Amino acid sequence: MENLEPIDSLEDVIGHAGADYAVKDMLLMSLYNAFSRPEWSRLRADTPMTLSEEELMQLRGRNENVSLAEVEDIYLPLSRLLNFYVAAVQNLHKATAAFLGNTAAKVPYIIGIAGSVAVGKSTTSRILQALLSRWPNHPKVDLVTTDGFLWPTKILQERGLMRRKGFPESYNVQALVEFVSAVKAGERQVKIPVYSHHTYDIVPDQCQVIDQPDIMIVEGLNVLQTGVDNEGHRRPHVFVSDYFDFTIYVHAETDIIRQWYIDRFSTFRNLAKTDPTSFYWRFAHLTDGEAQIHARLIWEVINELNLHQNILPTRKRADLILNKGADHSVQSVLLRKI
Repeated sequence: MENLEPIDSLEDVIGHAGADYAVKDMLLMSLYNAFSRPEWSRLRADTPMTLSEEELMQLRGRNENVSLAEVEDIYLPLSRLLNFYVAAVQNLHKATAAFLGNTAAKVPYIIGIAGSVAVGKSTTSRILQALLSRWPNHPKVDLVTTDGFLWPTKILQERGLMRRKGFPESYNVQALVEFVSAVKAGERQVKIPVYSHHTYDIVPDQCQVIDQPDIMIVEGLNVLQTGVDNEGHRRPHVFVSDYFDFTIYVHAETDIIRQWYIDRFSTFRNLAKTDPTSFYWRFAHLTDGEAQIHARLIWEVINELNLHQNILPTRKRADLILNKGADHSVQSVLLRKI
């Protein structure tokens, strides 16, 4: 989720974004096994390609030209790794149920995917969902985004949070935790709100239903966060990340993501010029140059601030990190040491 409220000046938002992460990156590397793209690609082994070019086109995000070669090199090895993990956890649950002499409800394997606005989390999630659903032992794979747990626009306006949309305090965190807990407990027909990226608001009277999946992917900015929010409020003692079996962080350097954000903003704005129902219609009166300046300002004072204060610090909690280059392709992979 991104914040797109119009901004007049840098003084509209008080705070400091950015830090020197060089030392932190060195400490991070000590926690992970690092793989170059060729090294990671070899771990695909004999995993078959199950996506066609036409199917991949439907999974790509705007301005993200993910190729079949990217799927082969990065996502097939990742799906193979996750298939091993899912099978191990499923066998563990079966063994426990056999020991206890009961037939407990099916326990889904839950994957959390985090990262900045515009970094490509949604595309990563959709590709993994498609690949994992084609393995024989876990055909039902559901994808949930945390956007559905944003407070509706009316509530955000009442609380003065429209320019904090995407920050931890803009989410109904308790509802998110309760949802993931219910799914993990094997409950049937669990309903969650639906968020529209066309209107940038919760859709009234619509819901997504999750019914005992084999795997559930939860994608969002804040899924790896814990502790205290920026307003000094303590979050629940139980965090959504406590229910995850495996976590992924999609990473790119800040200046690279900034350009991706500006490019995406321009694309959505151009598409909205003939659609007054689109949220981006409000930017249609701007010239192309003005739109780029505005997009950069929104990024720097809101989305980059959120990235450095709330999102990037959670990277070290991920089980796997995908490091992307300026062309959107994954250049290296970090897998947490066991």
